[in-house]
Amino acid sequence: MGFGAAELREIPSLCHVFQRTVAESGDAVALRTPDDAVSLTWRRYGERVRRLAAGLHALGVRRGDTVALMLANRPEFHLLDVAAFHLGAIPFSIYNTSSAEQIEYLFANAGNRIVVCEERFLPLVGKVDRVVCVDGAPEGTISLAELENTETPGFDFDSAWQAVGPGDVLTLIYTSGTTGPPKGVELTHRNLTYSMGAALESPDIAAAVEGGRVLSFLPDAHLANRYFAHYFPIVSAATITCVADPKAVVAALPAVRPTVFLGVPMLWYKIKAGIEQAVAAQPGVRRAIAEWALGTGLSTVHAQAAGAPLSRWSRLRHRVARRLVLDRLLVRMGLDACVLPISGAAPIAVDALNFLMATGLPICEGWAMSETSVHGTINPRHAIRPGTVGKAQYGAELRLADDGELLMRSPALMRGYRHDPGRTAEAIDEDGWLHTGDIATIDADGYVSIVDRKKELIINAAGKNMSPSNIENTLKSASALIGSAVAIGDRRPCVVALITLDPDAAAAFAERHGLPADPAVLAGNPVLRGEIADVVERANARLSRVEQVKEFTVLPVHWEPGGTELTPTMKLKRASIAETYAAEIDALYRTPS
Repeated sequence: MGFGAAELREIPSLCHVFQRTVAESGDAVALRTPDDAVSLTWRRYGERVRRLAAGLHALGVRRGDTVALMLANRPEFHLLDVAAFHLGAIPFSIYNTSSAEQIEYLFANAGNRIVVCEERFLPLVGKVDRVVCVDGAPEGTISLAELENTETPGFDFDSAWQAVGPGDVLTLIYTSGTTGPPKGVELTHRNLTYSMGAALESPDIAAAVEGGRVLSFLPDAHLANRYFAHYFPIVSAATITCVADPKAVVAALPAVRPTVFLGVPMLWYKIKAGIEQAVAAQPGVRRAIAEWALGTGLSTVHAQAAGAPLSRWSRLRHRVARRLVLDRLLVRMGLDACVLPISGAAPIAVDALNFLMATGLPICEGWAMSETSVHGTINPRHAIRPGTVGKAQYGAELRLADDGELLMRSPALMRGYRHDPGRTAEAIDEDGWLHTGDIATIDADGYVSIVDRKKELIINAAGKNMSPSNIENTLKSASALIGSAVAIGDRRPCVVALITLDPDAAAAFAERHGLPADPAVLAGNPVLRGEIADVVERANARLSRVEQVKEFTVLPVHWEPGGTELTPTMKLKRASIAETYAAEIDALYRTPS
């Protein structure tokens, strides 16, 4: 690798990192699509960045200006984002599910005059000075080819990028806004290079990213995807495979065989369900062997978590299980080369984590925020403690406030919220501690467990504190049929749940039972309700008595990211849900238990 951990933390900007990677790894593939219709080496990537930067400069983009990107996961995003920050400009991404009204608010806060987008997003763009369209040239827009071939006499590309410094803003990340309007998190070059340099202090992370393979499929408006599938490959010369349709990512895994793979819990639940279905479909003896192997793997995981030494017989049995079944499962999933499988963005159910670890996937759950530049905590690959988000990374200071809120201090903390000094001061106190809003515990070995969001804890009528996300994750991990679950119970006598169906799993269920896939039909079907009742019963068996769901309803709709109920990152908009479904919630509490 061209960069040491300490060196990266002190390098002037990501421009310097990019230029050195291009010089040292020019012949390696940098950007590609799954079918290799597009495949660019680092040298070609660098050449196109140079030309696109000149084109953006000709449009008037200068240091400190903002450039909006409305793109799916495609190579053009990487080219244009890097070109913009080489000018000292601030490229930022918009969730593709955003409404015109939301986009108008974001653009007003960002102050951008230029938008780069796909043709399908043009109706949402609103009033800006110039629009660059990457997949066509409708009237009033500039094509990507035109931008890339614009003559710019007197423009000095090298002087432009060399003038970019550590304090310049690299990007804006707009929080998903579960309550109130999104906040624009300003992250500098220094923030991100420090965060990545701190990550490289972990030998596991360093081994996984060096010359590795990553998939870009999560939204680039979410910092996690930018970090692992855009910024870190610039450091490590990894190959990025862009998957435009996130539903196709599981199918793309076997061909890519990523060395680093970040999945949100819902994706890991789908992978778990796929393994269970594949095992269940095996004939007689083969199914029995597969179930034995998974059971052996699970026993090993439990023993390791308890710190118990494995007997010689247990180690031999596990080696046989791996050879016969588990290693083949990983190959079939396309995760056999994955050194660093990560779960983040939301808590993952412990039983699902244990199941996946039993297959041989050392999933490292971690915690970080946009405000911390993905600098936070992560489980060490060889010392994973399910149910925790691991230990503080190099340079991250953690402590708990009197009420249990997790506080963090780090050189990677954001510069602030854009044009919002008031909320910046609320988030970061005078001593430099970020008040994260997460209630947590820290054990004697430094492992952090996130209880829940400070403002989302359920306190029932008897005064019992509960984590709604723990209840919801237990429900979702019990069956792939559940798309979203909302635990209700604040100041109420018991917990009830609103449930929506996962569109793909619901369609498969409907086909098996000869039913229409329409959620409005399925929600009222007694067979479907019986299946969900069984799921709730299984989940309740893993919850304490006070957490158990007493009543539930299946809503006749699918919730979409960016809608009334979910943020673009799939977080629940609890206040909006409570208001929208007040009648359904009240009806659940009128149902005799």
